Amino acid sequence: MVNNVTAELRQPGPDDGVMGRVGRFANRDAWTAEMSCSIERALELVGTRSAVILMREAFLGAHRFEDLARHTGLSDALAAKRLKKLVEGGLLTQRPYREPGSRTRMEYVLTDQGRAFFPVLVAMMRWGDQLENSTAPIELLHSGCGKRLDIAVKCAAGHVVSSEQTDATIRTRPKADSQP
Repeated sequence: MVNNVTAELRQPGPDDGVMGRVGRFANRDAWTAEMSCSIERALELVGTRSAVILMREAFLGAHRFEDLARHTGLSDALAAKRLKKLVEGGLLTQRPYREPGSRTRMEYVLTDQGRAFFPVLVAMMRWGDQLENSTAPIELLHSGCGKRLDIAVKCAAGHVVSSEQTDATIRTRPKADSQP
């Protein structure tokens, strides 16, 4: 249930998918992109087609550079550049491997942070499935029951929430000396 203060400050949007703004954010000019937007930080890391398709291939089990480059269709130079950025960003890590009679080489493995990208990848796939003329060559199924994966935005209480049911507010940072 929304408290009275929040309800009074909420700036409702029309029923066209717009989030409401609450608290100090009711004044849209109270926040600017210079305040370190989480979306912008994420896009700095994975905001290119090549980065996202490399992550797709990592989730599909490709670990070695030659497989990642081949399955994505990227040039070796571009694949190397994007993989370096994904490693620096903490989504992938390098792990040495050695085939008999060959020198030690590095393969790319998802980190915990990289695995946390999975819902984003699934959401992009599902959204892409809905685009006009989509052929949807890959379908993601739950290995436990065989049903297709779905994406839902939920609040911490478990309610499925649409954009119209979402309030955006400016996050207040706890003071260093405050107790949790």
